[in-house]
Amino acid sequence: MPNSAMIAIDVVAVLLLVFALYFPRHGRRDMVVALLGINVGVLAVATVLSESTVTAGLGLGLFGVLSIIRLRSQELDQEEVVYYFSALALGLLGGITVDPAWIAPSLMVAILAVMFIGDHPRLFARTRSQIVT
Repeated sequence: MPNSAMIAIDVVAVLLLVFALYFPRHGRRDMVVALLGINVGVLAVATVLSESTVTAGLGLGLFGVLSIIRLRSQELDQEEVVYYFSALALGLLGGITVDPAWIAPSLMVAILAVMFIGDHPRLFARTRSQIVT
């Protein structure tokens, strides 16, 4: 599958993740930018690394830097961490070349399906949690 097709699939997937799943359920505008930004950044880096002769060690080092930056940022709820890593995974799947070509789009659909079901408001609707400070 051409890189342009995978990039288009990734863009559709991250837009669904952010604007159909995350924002209507959680409503944090600041996370919209973070989720879109991390996805596009990882997509760009993964695409370049998969097309070049640069070693995977450099790529892993770049993602380590991303982790350090994230750890030094504002604290996130568990749901937001999962959305963050889902956006990251979608970007990785969109940027790397796998064979057969249907595997990456299938995994993207699986991520979106799990997020739809796992964060659905009706799932465990009778339970609640409370933070006491």
